[in-house]
Amino acid sequence: MAPAPISSSITDFVIQTKQDNHGLDIPQPARERLAKAGIDISQGYPYNPAKPLYLDDVYNIRNEPREYVDAGSRADPDKKALLGAAKEVINLTRHIGTEIVGLQLKDLTNQQRDELALLIAERSVVFFRDQDLSPQKQKELGEYFGEVEVHPQVGQVPGVPGVTVLWPALQAVERKPNFRRTGGSSAWHTDLVHERQPAGITHLHNDTIPSVGGDTLWASGYSAYEKLSPAFRKIIDGKTAIYRSAHPYLDRKNPEAGPQYIEREHPLVRTHPVTGWKALWVNRAMTLRIVGLDKAESDLILGYLYDVYERNPDIQVRFKWSPRTSALWDNRITIHNASWDYEGLEPRHGTRVTSLAEKPFFDPNSPTRRQALGLLGPSELSELHEDGA
Repeated sequence: MAPAPISSSITDFVIQTKQDNHGLDIPQPARERLAKAGIDISQGYPYNPAKPLYLDDVYNIRNEPREYVDAGSRADPDKKALLGAAKEVINLTRHIGTEIVGLQLKDLTNQQRDELALLIAERSVVFFRDQDLSPQKQKELGEYFGEVEVHPQVGQVPGVPGVTVLWPALQAVERKPNFRRTGGSSAWHTDLVHERQPAGITHLHNDTIPSVGGDTLWASGYSAYEKLSPAFRKIIDGKTAIYRSAHPYLDRKNPEAGPQYIEREHPLVRTHPVTGWKALWVNRAMTLRIVGLDKAESDLILGYLYDVYERNPDIQVRFKWSPRTSALWDNRITIHNASWDYEGLEPRHGTRVTSLAEKPFFDPNSPTRRQALGLLGPSELSELHEDGA
């Protein structure tokens, strides 16, 4: 299947404008990677898309239905082309996280890409160390998985729109973090939940990392849902919630009203289109309220769901980066959190590509992950039987 092109409307929207880097030195590993890839940084680094000011402009970027076929749906369930070519396959926990050793992402065949998409759908996040990966190749892989989102609020690699620059030192110029209020990505969240068709696979490649700290954590939405009792699942199955954008905009007709956010209605529990498994899909940063409930009721239920997701270490993986490492995760079935324990004392720099996926949906007949894989213990089977599930 040919890579999904970026639509002309988005291309027109992201006419790039020069932004300086506030006098910060680009970390040497990042500079070497950019130079090897032929990236011209003579006019400044990074480049920012023209930032939209008004709410309706952002709504209109991707407000029509888009065809989406998940690459994992084409994969061999045994993933022989991908796993057979690896030197080693390491499951980091029982529930989430796998590391593939000995493969270069830039060299994967389309069959291996399909199988990687399936592996990510099953294991939630997959890691590859020691990658020789240019921003261009990173974008190419992202386009294979879906339409690449061009973030209107984050700097881009010059000449490669859709490859965003994650450089905490640069973000800290605008909003200074500290030990008590780390800010930024140091909170549990899921990317781009406000989109009509939100994020599928995100690929973060870190070329520069601190010598100590700077880990990233992911939690499994499959397992968070399975932590709930069958009776409680029935309360939230089929319910929808309002999800908001991370960034505010102005109402063109009433700019004096102050900052407004993009809002979309999506299911609280969603079914993954490839695995068919149910996953809890909430995050504390951007889920506002459950539709149809009073605020007190919604706040109570959402607070509990956030805690289940965030406070169970057995359904989480904490990954220690090394230079030139890639992480690819599925935003439909995870939340993530970047630790700022290095406190900005050493540089951290990477590039990110996010591929947009399907409109979220809930299938009441879809199983949980543990049901599908035959992992239910006696007590879980008894609960299901008692509840009539």
